Amino acid sequence: MKTVFVGLSGGVDSAVSAYLLKKEGYKVVGAFIKGWEPDFLPCTGARDRLEAMRVAAHLNIPFITYDLEKEYKKEVVDYFVEEYRKGRTPNPDVLCNRTIKFGAFWEKAKADGADMIATGHYAQNLLLKSDFNNGRYRLFRGVDDSKDQSYFLWTLTQNDLTHSMFPIGGLQKAEVRTIAKRAGLPNAERKDSQGLCFLGHVDMHSFLKRYIPAKPGFIYGNNGKVVGEHDGVAFYTVGERVPVRTGGKKMYVVAKDISLNTLTASPMIDVGRQSWGEGRKRMLLKDAHWIGGAPTRGEVYEAQTRYHGEKYAVSIVGNSVQFEKSVLAADGQSLVVYLPAPRTPPARAGHADGRQAGDKNSGECLGGGIIAE
Repeated sequence: MKTVFVGLSGGVDSAVSAYLLKKEGYKVVGAFIKGWEPDFLPCTGARDRLEAMRVAAHLNIPFITYDLEKEYKKEVVDYFVEEYRKGRTPNPDVLCNRTIKFGAFWEKAKADGADMIATGHYAQNLLLKSDFNNGRYRLFRGVDDSKDQSYFLWTLTQNDLTHSMFPIGGLQKAEVRTIAKRAGLPNAERKDSQGLCFLGHVDMHSFLKRYIPAKPGFIYGNNGKVVGEHDGVAFYTVGERVPVRTGGKKMYVVAKDISLNTLTASPMIDVGRQSWGEGRKRMLLKDAHWIGGAPTRGEVYEAQTRYHGEKYAVSIVGNSVQFEKSVLAADGQSLVVYLPAPRTPPARAGHADGRQAGDKNSGECLGGGIIAE
């Protein structure tokens, strides 16, 4: 009987994950991760921990708390503040998963007797029949496209996948809610949390101003004329709306220059799908990581530059990504690469515990990198 430490956040997804694992016969331990909470934001950690404790009590499983406040502040908060200071736009959730949930949490759980850890991520970690002999694990999109979180997990290694489980990755969100209600879980009706990992909803401008001094400057239009002013380049990211209008049209950042302290803005069409024709067709990656081997030269893949963003057709050579059309993306963001096949969920099988799965590989996350200047 394998021991699985489930990261109980207080939400319904991790609660159902723990319920399903216990139902399958695993020895389950509920673990609450205490992150860093600044004194200038509303604190939710105490309530989240209470909800997690209630779930553990309902499931009759042991409960433990890991204080990772220092690790989170150093590895996540300090890093992304410094990146913003330099004019880049990092993804805190990617950092949090890499260093906290699949880093420090796993190390502490392992020391306390865990064989594996599990989280409530909407993603799938599967061992296909074709890989059963070589033991290669693959990361796939979650079945629920509206909840898929594989974008945040591109830094996971083969070693991570061998001891990580995503029990709800093969379920729709509605199914998760139904299971929670049928199981009588105390947080079955609790609303989903939004915002940054551990911090919840945060106004990024207000947050950054606590650490980065305001530095007013000019906003230029595409014609080179001043159209407004900003309070600091570091507070804005490419694609973000600026508080000015031209001809009654909303304006969005298309370029930023940290050295000149200037923003360039333009009216855009269909911002959500980035179809305005600005941007670049070629991007360089730094810190590229491939879960099961680098992409093949000459093949066409899918790439996302934002969570739930548009899926772009790309080819990859080394650390260079070539797009078929111009794409607007900020330096520092994660570019995540997938196989382009139509997304038919692979047969549910193992979550890194050796059970076999089908041979379908659509929706596979191959890895990614950080968009470089």
